[in-house]
Formats: sequence, C-alpha cells, structure tokens
Amino acid sequence: MYVGRDMTELSMVSIKEWRETELAYFHHALQQMVPYLNAEGQSIHTEIIKEIEQRGGLKRQEANYTQGTEIPFD
Repeated sequence: MYVGRDMTELSMVSIKEWRETELAYFHHALQQMVPYLNAEGQSIHTEIIKEIEQRGGLKRQEANYTQGTEIPFD
C-alpha cells in the first residue's frame, strides 16, 4: 500500500521536488490507466516520465544486503 502524499498535495509542488517513490507510484498508477486518461492526465503522466528520465531512471545504482535495485513504492 502506498504511503505518501496524494496527487492533490503533489499538484501544488514542483515535480522536481517529488520523491522517487512518488514518481514511481504515480507513474505505475497512471501507466495502468493510459487508455482512459484525458488530455490533462496524459500531460501529467508525460511530465512524470520526463522527470524520471532526467533523474536517470528509477533503478537504484547498487544493491545491498537490505535492499535490491528496485525502488519499492508500496
């Protein structure tokens, strides 16, 4: 289960200030609804994708004994 700021709160903050977990969660959620998104939803999803790309993707650089290379968002 996702524990973090909701889209209402995040819409008031620059996307550059979103945490990686927030980007990962909302990218995944919007990706599941792509066929049903209106123009505004598609625009938000595109902004999220661009921010993820600017940050170098969602993969962790290295794993350790407590975490893998995937960023958990739930």
